[in-house]
Amino acid sequence: MVAVSSSTRAARARGFSPWSAGAVVIAGVVLAPIIAVIWIALAPGGTAGAGPSVWGHLWATTMPRYLRTTVALMFGVGLLTAMVGTGAAWLIARYRFPGARWIEWALLMPLAVPAYVGAYALVDFLEYAGPVQTFLRGVFGWQTARDYWFPEIRSLGAAILVLSAALYPYVYLLTRAALREQSGGGEEVAMSLGVGPLARFWRVGLPLARPAIAAGVAIVMMESVNDFGTVDYFAVQTLTTGIFTTWLEANSAAGAAQIAGVVLALVVALVLVEKASRRRSRFYMLSSRHRPVLKRDLTGAAGALATALCLVPILMGFVLPAGVILHHALHALDAWVDPGLLLALWHTVTVGGIAALVTVLAAVFLVYGVRLSGRSLPRRLMPVTTIGYAAPGAVLGVGILIPLARLDHWLADGVEALSGVDIGLVLTGSAFALVLAYSVRFFAIAQGAADAGFGRVSPSLPMAARSLGRNRAGVLRAVYAPLVRGTLASALLLVFVDCVKELPATLLLRPFNYDTLATRVHEQASLEQLSRAAPGAVLIMLVGLVAVAFLARANQETNSA
Repeated sequence: MVAVSSSTRAARARGFSPWSAGAVVIAGVVLAPIIAVIWIALAPGGTAGAGPSVWGHLWATTMPRYLRTTVALMFGVGLLTAMVGTGAAWLIARYRFPGARWIEWALLMPLAVPAYVGAYALVDFLEYAGPVQTFLRGVFGWQTARDYWFPEIRSLGAAILVLSAALYPYVYLLTRAALREQSGGGEEVAMSLGVGPLARFWRVGLPLARPAIAAGVAIVMMESVNDFGTVDYFAVQTLTTGIFTTWLEANSAAGAAQIAGVVLALVVALVLVEKASRRRSRFYMLSSRHRPVLKRDLTGAAGALATALCLVPILMGFVLPAGVILHHALHALDAWVDPGLLLALWHTVTVGGIAALVTVLAAVFLVYGVRLSGRSLPRRLMPVTTIGYAAPGAVLGVGILIPLARLDHWLADGVEALSGVDIGLVLTGSAFALVLAYSVRFFAIAQGAADAGFGRVSPSLPMAARSLGRNRAGVLRAVYAPLVRGTLASALLLVFVDCVKELPATLLLRPFNYDTLATRVHEQASLEQLSRAAPGAVLIMLVGLVAVAFLARANQETNSA
């Protein structure tokens, strides 16, 4: 009897599992746009592929310029964010100075401001008719721009500055956590040997925090590659702007796919380099007793200097853009009741909400299916599905729109041939493509949260539920759902916020005459109508502030624990 039961269980294990199959299907959908980009870029010509002639033309004309500018942007932003984020994290983690308690969380506030909003605000603040140059002309009596020199605002340097001000919190967060986890023993030994504060930073703190810094800088560099709104507004030609120019202006989907393939290769190379650097830098706690580093007081001039240094990125990344945008929003009250703004808000909430819900549910199904499955394929596919977060939105747009348009035409032609009814473009003519792009782009957030939440549930609980007759779906509803509800709600919020701010994928995949808050703000600002764009930008920042407040609270609870 036991032998029969064992063989039956083995047969079931070898048989069809809907959870395992569903997990594989979800992983396939998430990876499909990446695979499509690679296939289109490498296909030998025709309507599907780019072909060698397009490839040669790109490399002979625009590709080297796009590549040089993109690499310069990546390394410029990476270097500046590493300096700002690491320096701020060191001051917060090691010292007490005036305002340190609220500065610690205020340093996260630039995450609420999309980089393209910061670009609009900086240009408005520094342009010829802006308050800075107007003040200078009034003080010195200058009459025209020929009477004085002023730095070029729409430039690569300005793009690096704006992106760094918006993205340094990634480095700051990871580095601060790494510095707090370090033992105070190393610091005390260094101090007993007469090592000064700066030398302790270089010789003790920095080497131990290097993996966290590298991870943060890698995220920042990938976000720099993904950016479109900032570089487009500053007229900086990168690979991402090249995708838009080649596809929408030169009408070459094949060329856009080739450029998207280069962007994808660049991102993959960056991820591999970051992982290799972390593999070579491993540090372990040699004792179970962890004694944190004691903070030291900075008073007088030193304390004032520390406060000022930490305030600079907050002013650049949040106060300046929020102040400029809010000023315009308060002076254009009629723009708040513009029907276009209200419609864009509705589109943003519905599409972002649906995408967040679909993403979290798919992530739960994938994680649960992998945990139930004894097969190797779902387990191997699950980590790979996080590549969507590293892939820029413009790349996903190419990988989704070209295959989806073909499927849409095939579907419409098939239905018309069978029924005589023209259903139109159901997939690309609706918000379906946007929901798919958002789900693929931010699937890693939901998957990571779901995996972490399920991992905290004791295995004995689902086993007890199964012994009481619950099936697998029942275990998910009765055991896992109540225990991971808070984690999944957090993932839902973070995915929704990222959907609200996403610009490149939305510009490529939105249906005709379909605006979200991000696209409306971008279009109005591009037309130099910042007052009309300001209300939408304020709404985006408010949504971002909710996420920042939640992130700060979660970090505070982690630190107190």
